[in-house]
Amino acid sequence: MSAVLIVDDEQGIVELARLYLEREGFTVITAASGPEGLQQLASHRPDLVILDLMLPGLDGFGVCREIRRHADTPIMMLTARTDDTDKIVGLELGADDYLTKPFNPRELAARVKAILRRTQGGGERTTRVLELAGLRVDLERHEVTVNGQQVGLRTKEFGLLTTLRENRGIVLERDRLLELVWGYDYFGETRTVDVHVMHVRDKIAGSGVAIETVRGLGYKLVEVRPGAES
Repeated sequence: MSAVLIVDDEQGIVELARLYLEREGFTVITAASGPEGLQQLASHRPDLVILDLMLPGLDGFGVCREIRRHADTPIMMLTARTDDTDKIVGLELGADDYLTKPFNPRELAARVKAILRRTQGGGERTTRVLELAGLRVDLERHEVTVNGQQVGLRTKEFGLLTTLRENRGIVLERDRLLELVWGYDYFGETRTVDVHVMHVRDKIAGSGVAIETVRGLGYKLVEVRPGAES
C-alpha cells in the first residue's frame, strides 16, 4: 500500500484530499507546515508528497528544495497560485506535477496514481538496455550513463529520455509526450515538457545524442556528430 504525505495548512483541503486518496487505497500522512512536512517525510518515507506553496515556517519551494537535496520522492505541488512563473520554478526545483486550487479531487487521485505508476513501474521488470552513441539507458536498473559515466535523472526525466529513445528519430508532440510520460491529460500544460527537456539536454550533453526541437511540433531524439550538439 502506497503512502502519500499531504503538506498543507488548509484543513478543508487536507480532509478532501485524504477522503479521496483513502478511497483509492492510499495511506495518508499529513503536515500543516513546511518544517513538519520535512519531519514527516524523514519519519515515514512516503511514496509521494502533495505540497502546498503557501506554508508557515518554510514555503513549498523551500520544502521542495530540501527534499531534492536528499531524495527523489515524487512531488505534486498543490496551490492557489496560477502564475506560470510559480509553476516553472516549482518544476525546475524538481516537482513532478503541479495542480492548482480549486481542484477536482478525482483528478488529484488520478494524477497521484499516474505518478506512482511511472515511479514504481507497475511491478513488471525488464532487462532491456537502450544504447546509442555514448548514451546507455538501463531500464531495469533505472540508470543512465554518458560515455561510461553515470548521470542522475529524476523519474520524469528518465521517462522522457526513455520515451524519446524508444521513438528515435520520430517527432513526438508535447501533448503526446505528456500522455506517454506523465500518463494522463495534462490539460495543455505543455510548458512542463519544455522544462524537463532542458534538464535532460544538460545531463546527456557530450553523449553524441541530442534532443532536437522541431518548431511548431515537438521533439525528437537524434544522433549527432561530435561538436554538433546544441
